[in-house]
Amino acid sequence: MNATLASAAISGESAAVTSPIRYDIHHVTRFDYGNAVKFARCNLRLRPIDWPGQRVESFALTVAPAGRVQPARAEAGLAHVERLVIEEPVRSLTIESRARVTIARDVPVPAATDPSLAEVATLARGVADLSAAGPAAYLYPSPLIPLDPAIAAYCREELDPGRNALEAGIALARRIQRDFTFDPTATLVDTPPHQAFRQRRGVCQDFAQVMIAGLRGCGLPAAYASGYIRTLPPPGQERLVGADATHAWVLLWCGPARGWIGLDPTNGIWMASDHVLVAIGRDYAEIAPVDGVVLGSGAQAMHVSVDVAPLTD
Repeated sequence: MNATLASAAISGESAAVTSPIRYDIHHVTRFDYGNAVKFARCNLRLRPIDWPGQRVESFALTVAPAGRVQPARAEAGLAHVERLVIEEPVRSLTIESRARVTIARDVPVPAATDPSLAEVATLARGVADLSAAGPAAYLYPSPLIPLDPAIAAYCREELDPGRNALEAGIALARRIQRDFTFDPTATLVDTPPHQAFRQRRGVCQDFAQVMIAGLRGCGLPAAYASGYIRTLPPPGQERLVGADATHAWVLLWCGPARGWIGLDPTNGIWMASDHVLVAIGRDYAEIAPVDGVVLGSGAQAMHVSVDVAPLTD
């Protein structure tokens, strides 16, 4: 992430200050194939990005059996991409990443100087930045998050145009957290938002996509954020949902002064010191941790484990 992209997300002036936290992140993805795979070409988006309030200190990637790994250009969204090519037959593939990240991200606090939702919608359409860091890219439907009148109507109950943008954003995130049930058996990775909305069940990806569909349906720029949430909660606090795998939440653009503000509808909280941001895109398809082409036949099983451990001095 270069300085130009990082400066596009300006943190708000009003915030509840938190102390920096350093995390060690261990992410393992293992594929087991029913028959030997003769060739694989994959995009890996596992290296966290540098972002206001977040600094990546180190990153290491290993692949077994060894393949050819080289940097690649992100075709969409904001992400670090490595291209993995396997050219020898394999029956299994393990992709392991380790990162150390420092988070010094304050908890946002709505302020009287914040723009209203109507002002945010107007400001977003006047921004000349058409890059993947600007709001314009996140105003419109995307392949996995189409506009849906029912979702827009549900979300609009919290999105009065005259309401403070941050206040409205966290209110919607908390409403989704209250109204939806976390159920890993209810949806698949390709379940469309309208289905998760109809059954009011799903996982973090579903809740993020429902919220994004509602925000965009009301003319507001909303991005899909992919990353991690801390595995071990502070003493006396409950463990957050989604800590066993990659996590997903929402970024709402709240004007040029506030920039992108993170909202987690799975847990009903702000993106703050518990969240490690890996990639930002219009939807999951642009920033999936691992995707690509595999040439072979037979069934495939995928196993993922994630550990996000805060370091103690």
